[in-house]
Amino acid sequence: MAAGRGFSQFLRKRFQFQSSAPPLLSSFRLQQEDAVESVGMKSLRALGLLGAGVSGILSFASVASADEAEHGLPAPSYPWPHKGILSSYDHASIRRGHQVYQQVCASCHSMSLISYRDLVGVAYTEEETKAMAAEIEVADGPNDEGEMFTRPGKLSDRFPQPYPNEQAARFANGGAYPPDLSLITKARHDGQNYVFALLTGYRDPPAGVSIREGLHYNPYFPGGAIAMPKMLIDGAVEYEDGTPATEARMGKDVVSFLSWAAEPEMEERKLMGFKWIFLLSLALLQAAYYRRLKWSVLKSRKLVLDVVN
Repeated sequence: MAAGRGFSQFLRKRFQFQSSAPPLLSSFRLQQEDAVESVGMKSLRALGLLGAGVSGILSFASVASADEAEHGLPAPSYPWPHKGILSSYDHASIRRGHQVYQQVCASCHSMSLISYRDLVGVAYTEEETKAMAAEIEVADGPNDEGEMFTRPGKLSDRFPQPYPNEQAARFANGGAYPPDLSLITKARHDGQNYVFALLTGYRDPPAGVSIREGLHYNPYFPGGAIAMPKMLIDGAVEYEDGTPATEARMGKDVVSFLSWAAEPEMEERKLMGFKWIFLLSLALLQAAYYRRLKWSVLKSRKLVLDVVN
């Protein structure tokens, strides 16, 4: 009986071991499958992120190239002598720039906001400016008889207009309208650098770029095709002071002149700002000394409390 009872217990333990073995194996297989599935999901997620990044970079590059084609190539930054906080205009350069404007630019571009008297003391003397203004004919009137007449120019007259109206300007330039240059360095983004880069940035069109007849390739102009031909050529102007008239020199001088025309009060504004900063600094020092003088007694006093009485 004892032997039979022991044998039955052995069979029972054997059966329990065999019946418990498959769940362990199945759970191990399930864990392996879950691990493989998680690795696959991580790989797919990584591939998705990589694809999104590549597509984002490509889309950003396409947007940047489209923006460059629409707005033109960004202009480099040039060290203009009047760019500093306490820097002033190069008046010799302004005079040469006015000469470049007269001989090169004035045939197409107007400067309707500038009068001859604005040049007095900036680039010319009063006598030189009067003689310059007298060279033009200005329509005036009516006279006592009610008729219009022409007279020599005066200091109060504006620079002459190259065309009587916008339609005549467009007709003479193949449909393109030459902008007024009075505020051109303020009306364009990064104005001074843009104007200089535009004047000196004419190139042959690259491979695959076709420019229609009557236009010229300039990467700094929006769209790359501009109606204005290259105007600044070495030796195109003979400076009065004997300065060599290179392309870069003429571009720098005419941009200096246009910058002055857009901000003729810049030097006075900087000087007034420096004066105000100096006066406010003195006022600040005086206020600090007054505060220390009046409040030092109160801040250094010692309070004693009589707790007995």
